Amino acid sequence: MIAQLFNIANIFVLPFWAIMILLPNWGITRKIMESYLPFVALAGLYIYLFVVAITPETAQALSSPQLSDLAKAFSNETVTATGWIHFLVMDLFIGRWIYWSGQKTGVFTTHSLALCLFAGPMGLLSHILTNWITQKFFATEKQDSVTPSTSAPEA
Repeated sequence: MIAQLFNIANIFVLPFWAIMILLPNWGITRKIMESYLPFVALAGLYIYLFVVAITPETAQALSSPQLSDLAKAFSNETVTATGWIHFLVMDLFIGRWIYWSGQKTGVFTTHSLALCLFAGPMGLLSHILTNWITQKFFATEKQDSVTPSTSAPEA
């Protein structure tokens, strides 16, 4: 059963990634990505697996993490599936943030989203750097905040 839940979770996230990467400006993508429901579903699965995976040994490994203890705990399929679901939830959440950041600013996000799908922190770093480069070198200068009607008359 754990293997089936693992496989379902892996497949579950793919449509969200696909629409953010392939159809970012589609109205349906925006509507779907407004929702927190995918995260509620994945977090629910995570909580279920977490509860099932907790044993005295895993609780000890998680409460005072030592690399060797964690490696031993993650040799258990349920613990590994729980950790993987954690990655899926957090990577998708960061991907959603990258997506909305790009929608708001116009910064290109396809490459960062693709990286985030496979290696979340690399996608996040990619977006931070892309956003910085875009703002630093390609952003149009903002107009002065004083409008002609409110500026002081010239003498």
